[in-house]
Amino acid sequence: MIPWTFDNIPDQSGRVAIVTGANTGIGFETARALARKRARVVLACRSLEKGRQAAARVQRECAFAKVEVHLLDLSDLDSVRVFATAFSAAHQRLDLLVNNAGVMIPPFSRTKQGFELQFGTNHLGHFALTGHLLPLLRDTAASRIVVVYSGAYRGGRIDFDDLNYARRPYRAWQAYSQSKLANLLFALELGRRLHGVSSAPMVSAAHPGWTATDLQRTAGFIRLLNPVFAMTTEDGALPTLRAATDPQTAAGSYWAPSRFFEMNGPPAPGRITAVGRDSAVAARLWDVSEALTGVRYEFRAAQSYDLQHS
Repeated sequence: MIPWTFDNIPDQSGRVAIVTGANTGIGFETARALARKRARVVLACRSLEKGRQAAARVQRECAFAKVEVHLLDLSDLDSVRVFATAFSAAHQRLDLLVNNAGVMIPPFSRTKQGFELQFGTNHLGHFALTGHLLPLLRDTAASRIVVVYSGAYRGGRIDFDDLNYARRPYRAWQAYSQSKLANLLFALELGRRLHGVSSAPMVSAAHPGWTATDLQRTAGFIRLLNPVFAMTTEDGALPTLRAATDPQTAAGSYWAPSRFFEMNGPPAPGRITAVGRDSAVAARLWDVSEALTGVRYEFRAAQSYDLQHS
């Protein structure tokens, strides 16, 4: 089988995309590739300075690129709401939302609203962002949502009794795995709830395998092994880009590197273990996420929905 590469990405002229965490790593490569294929790309970044540096780099490399930078701090639900409101007011369409940004095994800390940082940023921030932007996505024909997860989900467990490490000892890898499992379960449940809803965006998920990025700055032993196992960020972005652009991508699909237990290689359909396909846990996580974020999705039998923010 011929590997899927950047050259397989169809022309993206006229499409508007948001990529969270687009100033570095997988997010930057995703944004750059989309811009090179003539999409208008919004780099949604926690640091405006770093976002502007990334946008300038894309512009230098590709004179016709259409990129803009907006402040988005996924660890602050107020920032998420402000970003989504401003974007929706300024744009008439949203063809692609790539939920890419994340934090990985940091020292223990909390978000502005008091959630454990990894769960609050990686999952709850994207849950709220997607909910706020869903009306615009639905108003855009053939729109897509891509949720970026990680193979670390396999070791994850959603501890509904202590999601935010209020009582149990904090273990950074355990918390990271929980947040990445939450990403995957969110994609599963969102796709299920959108099934049959008219003009619904297509939801898929992707994970980059073992890719050398700045996200690993606190993972010393992983960085030591990068020269042996890791892909470049350009290759690591390909599963995300395939989920985002391949005409053959189906709703509910999962994309991952095709070699060495999904650690590297060109993108291909991923294999999801039972923990990532648990619909009961996914449904419970959805309800809890609505309660924690105050963002509530309404899916009605008449194939319509509302979004309420409390």
